[in-house]
This record gives sequence, structure tokens and C-alpha cells, in this order.
Amino acid sequence: MDLVLATNNPGKVSELRDLLAHSGVTVMARPEHIPHTVEDADTLTGNAAKKAREVCAAVNKPALADDTGLFVDALDGAPGVQTARFGGWEKLLTAMDGIPVSGRLAQFRTVVVVAYPDGRPELEVEGTTNGVILTQPRGDRGFGYDPVFVPNDGDGRSFAEMTTAEKNSISHRGRALQNLLKRL
Repeated sequence: MDLVLATNNPGKVSELRDLLAHSGVTVMARPEHIPHTVEDADTLTGNAAKKAREVCAAVNKPALADDTGLFVDALDGAPGVQTARFGGWEKLLTAMDGIPVSGRLAQFRTVVVVAYPDGRPELEVEGTTNGVILTQPRGDRGFGYDPVFVPNDGDGRSFAEMTTAEKNSISHRGRALQNLLKRL
């Protein structure tokens, strides 16, 4: 199956290609002529579906989109659906200044949607990873909030300290795509 990616985020494109590399799914980059999708839905599913539909309509091919949110308990679930527009991990650490490690619980959630041009129902899956937010960044791999997020089911390293394969095996996006492959 061929899927056009609805993202133009280079970190996500690389991660999605790695995650789908040996699956029989071929991914194509989002064509540059397609305008950026305004992510104005109030849910991850709404944003992912909107992106997938727009790209699918523009290229008349199945399109895969995801939306990811970081939900921090101490911030009442923020940044949540606004994660990409929140201001990065630096702003997150400032917002959490003074909160002890025991109060830094968080969850990454990814929703993946595949839209089809032939009218088939959209396919929607989710993946989650629970963890904690560090007080200082660690590592130089990955992208986004990876330097400040330590997954519970890891070995104490942040996502940014892990190799791509290590991160993909336990990440929210990796889990969502594993769920997707089971349903394709």
C-alpha cells in the first residue's frame, strides 16, 4: 500500500519512514504544493482527520496523518492538543518550575488517521506512552519534547537519549503505527 504523508515536519517524516520501513507500506512525502493544514480542531483525532482528508483530496491517494499531544498532569492536561503550538520544551520547563519530580507525570498520545479517496471509512488508531517530565533537558536526538520526556517503560533515559530504534519500540507514535499495521 502507498500512503502520502500529511506532515511536512522533517522529524515526523523520518520517524514515520523508519517505523513503516519493513511493513510493506510505502510512504511518500507530502507534496510541497499542498498548503499547510490549519490545525484548529479541539481534539487530536479532529486535527489528524482534517490533515489526512486535505492531503487525500489534493493528491487523490490514501493519506496518513497524525497528531500528537503531550498531556501533563500538573498542568491540567496542557499543552494537550496545543502541544505543537505551545512553545516547545523550554516553555514547558518554565511552566513546571518548582514542581517536584513526583508531580511531573505526563502522557504522550498520538492519533493516526488514514483517509481514502475511494470513500472507504477512515482508519483511526491511537498509541500512548506514559512518563515524566524532567527538570532539565537530556540528549540530542529526536525532536520536539524528546529531551524532557522519560517514558515509564524505558530504562530512565529521555527519548532524546535513545536511538531511533529504541524510541520507536516504545513511543506513542510507534505504538499507534503498530496498531495501524494490524488493521491495514
